[in-house]
Amino acid sequence: MIQKIFSIVILFNFLGLPLLTKGQPSSSIHDFTVRSIDGERVDLSTFRGKKILIVNTASKCGFTPQYKQLEELYEKYKEHNFVIIGFPSNDFGKQEPGTNEEISSFCERNYGVKFPMMEKITVIGEGIHPLYKWLTTKSQNGVMNSKVRWNFQKYMIDENGHLVDYVVSWKKPNCRKIEKWLRKSVR
Repeated sequence: MIQKIFSIVILFNFLGLPLLTKGQPSSSIHDFTVRSIDGERVDLSTFRGKKILIVNTASKCGFTPQYKQLEELYEKYKEHNFVIIGFPSNDFGKQEPGTNEEISSFCERNYGVKFPMMEKITVIGEGIHPLYKWLTTKSQNGVMNSKVRWNFQKYMIDENGHLVDYVVSWKKPNCRKIEKWLRKSVR
């Protein structure tokens, strides 16, 4: 049996075929294209080589002040191959009723948000955006299943576009888990 497995591995290696191992993602976040809050097409492969923090946001939520902390985190680490990408969503308590234009204006006016914001999407349920389906489904991301429980849940993506972990809404963007993850890339 061991000889048979070894022979298969050698054959795959000789033919240049990839061997998928348990936990290895079948795709990366770099395979997705989304729309910016201004309606422009954004190919997430342009963030290859950067750590990415993906956050579902809302303007009328108790966690909305996290925009300020997110912007501070972005400013602190953006020179170290890090980006935050915000995805407004109206899925929880209808706390993001605005249009993309209204959301953009709100973020800039109230929190000085400079990190990339994307168009409003659905992050749970039947109309879930394919990116969030990937983030929350182990068979797609190769790491874990999760459920977006509220606004401002934070997903950590490594430089190769693979899911690392996530942080729940009530944990601040500068929590120990995220800071420790980011400091690993600071030289």
